[in-house]
Amino acid sequence: MEIRYSQRLSLTYALCLNEARTNAGEPPSTRLEDYDPLEASTYLACYITFRAIQQAGRSPADERVENFDMLAVYQAYAMLVYTYLTLPLGDEAIEPDYKAAAITIARSLFAELENEELAEIIESGSHKYQLIGDAEAEHWMNYRQDIEKVLMAFVIAATDEESPFDKEELVPMLGALLSMLCEAFASE
Repeated sequence: MEIRYSQRLSLTYALCLNEARTNAGEPPSTRLEDYDPLEASTYLACYITFRAIQQAGRSPADERVENFDMLAVYQAYAMLVYTYLTLPLGDEAIEPDYKAAAITIARSLFAELENEELAEIIESGSHKYQLIGDAEAEHWMNYRQDIEKVLMAFVIAATDEESPFDKEELVPMLGALLSMLCEAFASE
């Protein structure tokens, strides 16, 4: 039986939710129909960004004070993740909501910030996201291709027992891609 991409996203979401739950908590539903693919994409964008930040050894709490603009880089990265996770959903006539996702992602990643700071992060992150998306330089085209490939490998690794990778093996690559983005915007 062939599994649709939206089902892969929902399954990856359920698996990551199960990883994140405490032992005392209720296990997530095992019915894929209970998981909206866009909600799954938003959650996974946050999950992957959080894991990439950890892998890269970065500290958003310190950067909030020392280099606030770096939080917008994390927002841009999360929106890139969301974009590439949702891109294949177009084949199933599922349209992403980028504005709602940007707000949810910012609120999830930076829950302790005030609304004014969140608005600044979303606006600056959107600008960075747009710059990356519009860039025609070869290194940016390669970057976009690399992030797309790693994200697709992540979803497949999470949902296919025959995958050559485990999703955890891909986390260092996601961290390296985040580090590249941080370096690019630190040298602006």
